Amino acid sequence: MKKMMLKTTLGLAVTLASTQIFASGFALNEQSISGMGTGFAGRSSSADDASTVFGNPAGMSRLKRQQVTGGFAVIDASTDLSDTSGTQSGTNDGDMVPFTGVPMGYYVKPIDDQWAFGLGVYAPFGLITDYENSFQGRNFGSKSEVKVVTFQPTISYAFNDKVSIGFGPTINRISGSLESSLTTPFSPNDGNVQIKGDDIGYGYNVGLLVQATDTTRVGLTYHSKVKYKLEGHTEVSPGAGTPGFLLSGDRYDASLDITTPESLDFSVTQQINDAWTVYAGSTWTRWSRLKEITVNNDVTSGGALNPTLFGTITEEQNWHDTWAYAIGTSYQLNKQWVLRTGLTFDQSPANNTDRSPRIPTGDRTIFSLGAGWSPTEDLTIDVAYSYLKEEKVSVNSSNALGQAYNAEYENSANGFGVGATYRF
Repeated sequence: MKKMMLKTTLGLAVTLASTQIFASGFALNEQSISGMGTGFAGRSSSADDASTVFGNPAGMSRLKRQQVTGGFAVIDASTDLSDTSGTQSGTNDGDMVPFTGVPMGYYVKPIDDQWAFGLGVYAPFGLITDYENSFQGRNFGSKSEVKVVTFQPTISYAFNDKVSIGFGPTINRISGSLESSLTTPFSPNDGNVQIKGDDIGYGYNVGLLVQATDTTRVGLTYHSKVKYKLEGHTEVSPGAGTPGFLLSGDRYDASLDITTPESLDFSVTQQINDAWTVYAGSTWTRWSRLKEITVNNDVTSGGALNPTLFGTITEEQNWHDTWAYAIGTSYQLNKQWVLRTGLTFDQSPANNTDRSPRIPTGDRTIFSLGAGWSPTEDLTIDVAYSYLKEEKVSVNSSNALGQAYNAEYENSANGFGVGATYRF
C-alpha cells in the first residue's frame, strides 16, 4: 500500500508539468521580457540586452556598454475540466495554477574589444499547481511546487566583428514539495502524503553568434542537461479511522535521480530596413531522456510495519523529444519606441497513455505582443503580453488500489512581463 502511495507521489516529481507555463514539459521560457514580446523568436540571435547571458552567451560581445537587465513575468492561468468521472466523489473546479511570478536578472561588462563578462540569475524550470481540497482526482496529485533557480557566470570572446562565442557554467538548485491524498479501502476518510526534497546540480550554456551579412545575424545556443539527486523525506498521514495494524503514520528518507534535458536553439535575425526587423527560431529539447522514473527508498529510516514493501520503484513515463517554432517582428517606431509581436508553436512531450492530473498538457500556440521605451540612451523599459491556448487533452489515470480518474482538460493562460535595462 505504501509502495503504491510512494509511486504515485515521489515517482512523479520530475514529470510534473504545469500546463500554464509558456514552454513544453516543466520548462520555463520567461528569461527575457524583450524576448517575450517576439514570442522568443530570435532568442539566440537578437542580443538586444543583458538577458543574452541566457539566450546566447556569445551575444555579450555585441553589448558595447556595461549594463544591467532585470524583469518580472506573471502567469494568470485558466483550466476547464469536462467529462469527468472517477472512483472518488469530489469537485472539478479546474484553475489549479495560482497567480505565479517568475523573476530574472542579468549583468554584462565589456572588458575590451574582444572579451566580455556577465552574470545571470533566472528560473529555467518550475511549476506550481494547487487543486481544491475536494478535487475528485486528488489521489493522483493535489498540490505540487517545483522550483529550479540558476546562477550563471559567463564569458564571451569575439574573434572579429563577425564571429563570437560564449560560455557559462550553471549552478542550479532544485527544490520540490508534492502532496497527494491517500485513500484506501480500510479508511472512511482521506489521508495525506507529502514529500519534500532538494539538490544542487551543475551544467553549462554555450553559444555561437555569426554576423553573416550586414543585415543578417545567426545564433546557436546549447543548454546542457543537469543531473540531480533529490534527497528528502516522505510523510504519510493515514485517514482518521484507519486501523493502526493496517496503516500507520510514518516518515522516511527517499531519493530520486532527475535529469533536466538539454536543448538546442537556432535562430535568425534579419533587418529589413531601418524600422523593421524579422526574427525566426526553433528549439529542440531532449525530453526523451524521461523514459522512466526510478525511486530509491531507505527502508531503515522509517517505522514502517512492513519495510519489505520498500525498495526500488520504477514508473514508465515515455516522454518524447519536442520542437518549438517561433516567428516575430519588431518595428522601430521612433528613437524612443520599438513595438514587437510574435507567434510560437510548442509541442508537448507527454503521451496520451501516461498523462495524469499532474501533467495534463498538450500542444500549444502562443501569441505575443511587446514594446520597448527608451526615455534616455541609458534606460530602456520593456513590457510584454502573451496569450497561450492548448489543445484539449484527455487524462485517464488509475492505480493498483482500484482508484481511477478521467477528465478532459482545456488550458489557457495570460502572461504579463515588465523589465528594464540600464546602461552605465
